[in-house]
Amino acid sequence: MIKGLGGLGDMGKMMKAAQQMQEKMTTLQEELKTITVVGESGAGLVKATCTAKGELTALDIDPTIFNPEEKEVVEDLILAAIKDAQAKAETRSQEEMRRLTESLGLPADMKLPF
Repeated sequence: MIKGLGGLGDMGKMMKAAQQMQEKMTTLQEELKTITVVGESGAGLVKATCTAKGELTALDIDPTIFNPEEKEVVEDLILAAIKDAQAKAETRSQEEMRRLTESLGLPADMKLPF
């Protein structure tokens, strides 16, 4: 009698779980392209919209801030809004990834290679 072959069933389960995880990761990656976050600066005078993957999709600037003498201020507000949106996108992406790992029964803080 060969001992240790009972582990093959566990290997099959592990392979199936890995395949499910890969499918869920692919789905999540697609969902992250559709989830949007909005970053803002200047008390909402400049708003930047990004996908949860960090892709800038829109920029909304209140026209009252356009003053040629304050060009640098406007540029700073635009950059601040974009950075805020990108930071929120990263946070949202991590939250979604945490939910996925927890749904798979993995530790919430486990870093997946995606």
